[in-house]
Amino acid sequence: MPDTAFALVLNLHQPAGNLDDLLEHREWEASEILWALDRIPRSLWTFADVGRVHLSLSGTLLETLASPGFQRRVYGIADCGSLLWHLQNTAIIQILGTGYYHPVLPLIPEADWDDQLGRWQGIGQNLFGRTGFPGFWPPEMGFCMELIPALKRRGYRYVLVDSDHVAPVGPMSWAELRYRPHIARFGGEEIIVVVRDRELSDAQESGMEADWFIQEVSQRTRHCDFPPLVTTCTDGDNGGWFRNTCAEANFWRVFYESLLHRVRDDRSAGIRPAFIDDYLDRHGAYGEVTVRTGAWNTGWHNGSGFTQWTGSAAQRQALARLGETSRAIHAARGTATDPGTLDQAYWRVLRAETSCNFFWGEAWLPRCRDDLDQAEGLLGRVR
Repeated sequence: MPDTAFALVLNLHQPAGNLDDLLEHREWEASEILWALDRIPRSLWTFADVGRVHLSLSGTLLETLASPGFQRRVYGIADCGSLLWHLQNTAIIQILGTGYYHPVLPLIPEADWDDQLGRWQGIGQNLFGRTGFPGFWPPEMGFCMELIPALKRRGYRYVLVDSDHVAPVGPMSWAELRYRPHIARFGGEEIIVVVRDRELSDAQESGMEADWFIQEVSQRTRHCDFPPLVTTCTDGDNGGWFRNTCAEANFWRVFYESLLHRVRDDRSAGIRPAFIDDYLDRHGAYGEVTVRTGAWNTGWHNGSGFTQWTGSAAQRQALARLGETSRAIHAARGTATDPGTLDQAYWRVLRAETSCNFFWGEAWLPRCRDDLDQAEGLLGRVR
């Protein structure tokens, strides 16, 4: 059996102002999050020969970490300036592009996609000192085929999608579908899709040991007559498994460092961490697929139908109002007498699209409504 490339992907996101609010009211939780972020490069420094991690950081998280005021406020907890510097280490970390305010992209107006993508690229290029990012992380893994042209315009080579939503166009085995990158086409454009293994990702999120992972991957890829790419994707700053300050009960020590020791000692059954870009350079993509509209599984739902974000009438009403306000701002762009005020209105609409505003049922919907109230007030001044 050929060696197996293992792509580890971690999503890191905090909504605008959330870390400041936690510092004010739940300082220990804010500290755990900052330590979870800071732990990532530190866990990899001594494994630069074998450690490889992909990170997606939302624009709002990057904005917070880069804020001089926030950096001064948390300096006794974490050195955010140094953290951002360490995340630029391309030998061990590959940064993925994403949407600035972490929206579920298929649920927001298509007219807003380019601004969500472009604003993230602006802050990403500035903080990480590069002009491009090869891979794209759709927030909440919310993907639809209509996104492909927008991602190609922004220069992305590949996008991550969930295994439950991928279907082959032609004959393809279970292993080929899940453990090979593929091509997806829409609107005259094509992009490589990299498939997240849902079950292995569930195990990564809840806690697993290196030996179990090696055995499980070996069984799942045993019929592969090609070099398989096994991809796991979870949050990297949520849950006790990633936040736990006890090394003996934390993802990095219990699982990842243990795996890397086995890789070094040739005890990993041919499994080796890899960057997706390097795998694509060596092996390319195989076959064509379509991707059904959906998200990753979170808690009680499987990602189909976006139930987590649209399950109640209040959630659907907020999304409808968001679309109406966005359309009104786009319509006003050609005639507004005060473009600066219109821009102020628009970024509030983009922030209202944050997935967290809808994820927690109706608990965070007031945040969406507040931003839309402000946006509509500003829009009224320029009409």
